[in-house]
Amino acid sequence: QVQLVESGGGLVQPGGSLRLSCVASENIFTQYRMGWYRQAPGKQRELVASIRISGSTNYATFAKARFTISLDNANNAVYLQMNDLKVDDTAVYYCGADYDHKEYWGQGTQVTVSS
Repeated sequence: QVQLVESGGGLVQPGGSLRLSCVASENIFTQYRMGWYRQAPGKQRELVASIRISGSTNYATFAKARFTISLDNANNAVYLQMNDLKVDDTAVYYCGADYDHKEYWGQGTQVTVSS
């Protein structure tokens, strides 16, 4: 069973930055698409950004120009650099992996943007 462990969340003021990390218990990047998702209170979970080993990325509209997803294959890690954070970015952020109808999820890390 693959385990994904997120870290890096916290409280930040509007306009600030955070870097989220997700470490996988084994290297699955050659097969799995890795993604960051978020879920705000009362809302459905939504994709923030995803990445494949090829380097191909996909971003939600709100994430373009502010967020950057990256892979560190040597350390089984995927990162999400978030800049110019807004109050609406407040949510629990999850790391996810999917391939061939298989999915793995981390436990989530809280990001709160507030003055």
